[in-house]
Amino acid sequence: MRIETSGHRIDVTTALRDYVNVKFERLARYSDGDLDIHVILSVDKLLHKAEAKIGAPGAALFAECEATTMYASIDLLSDKLDRLLDKHKGKQSRHRGDDAARSESFG
Repeated sequence: MRIETSGHRIDVTTALRDYVNVKFERLARYSDGDLDIHVILSVDKLLHKAEAKIGAPGAALFAECEATTMYASIDLLSDKLDRLLDKHKGKQSRHRGDDAARSESFG
């Protein structure tokens, strides 16, 4: 799993980069290390925004969250990506299960 963190109108400190890495480590359970995650942190007046693009096998996923602090927006983004990857993994397993059931019934 590769996590790339960049900032738009904000300097990404090592503390923010480490926090993103720690929060996104749990997303590794959805793949065998072949996830590419690009995180963009930005500030617009009082809103702190975190968005991420994930390149997963068979899909390109995107999520964004806004909050009053950057750490809160990273937390929300991590939770949202967790749900998205869980949903994507469920779709893949259902699709594979359908192919196996078809081949057994005709075979």
